[in-house]
Amino acid sequence: MAAAPRWVEAINKALSHPDNKGKIIYQVATVDAHNAPHVRSQVHRAFLTPKGRPDLPLLVTSTDVRTPKVTQLHASQRVELAWWMEGSQDQFRISGFAYIFPSPLATARPTPVPPEAFALKVLESQGFDWDAKRLEVFNSMSPGMRASWTVPYPPGSPLENPDEQKDWPREVPTEPQSDEDRKNLEVAQRNFALMLFEPVEIDWVQLGVQPNRRTLFKRDGEKWSEQLLVP
Repeated sequence: MAAAPRWVEAINKALSHPDNKGKIIYQVATVDAHNAPHVRSQVHRAFLTPKGRPDLPLLVTSTDVRTPKVTQLHASQRVELAWWMEGSQDQFRISGFAYIFPSPLATARPTPVPPEAFALKVLESQGFDWDAKRLEVFNSMSPGMRASWTVPYPPGSPLENPDEQKDWPREVPTEPQSDEDRKNLEVAQRNFALMLFEPVEIDWVQLGVQPNRRTLFKRDGEKWSEQLLVP
């Protein structure tokens, strides 16, 4: 049976370090249609693997379907993540493909699955329920976080009247108690998109050991290789 690549164990071990509590934010770099780079921070939600294929892990996060990065990912799905865990002095640079699955009610469409994205293709062949996973991630968030997807304007757009923010919803409860709650829940779910990263190369630097170590994990087809590098 296929086994999970060693870099997954390395990330999970680093996350379990007492001084890395809450270190679940990584920086995600994309390029737009003009090859201009863009980077932002995102929250790591979980790992996801196809049934019976722990060797094909994906990273799960989320986004607002109205953000510029969704347009950027339609232009190019290649991304790189930088994940620094200060407590254990580990850095993971993760290169691969991103996939956006929006709500079926959103105007945006899912990004295509690249030919080299084996994990995504296996999930599709297994009939994976993308929308069920999207709603699972949405429901795992706090009412305050869910409210961020009810903002009436796309993230990054001009804000003409800052006082208007005072009237924006502060919470979106899991169980709506009013018509207003139900409307806000519908809006939040429509704007909430699932975002997946399929890694094909991981550069792991260990600065917490002496001498420092650096390992490159690379996927060739569906097989992983390891190569020690100069730190």
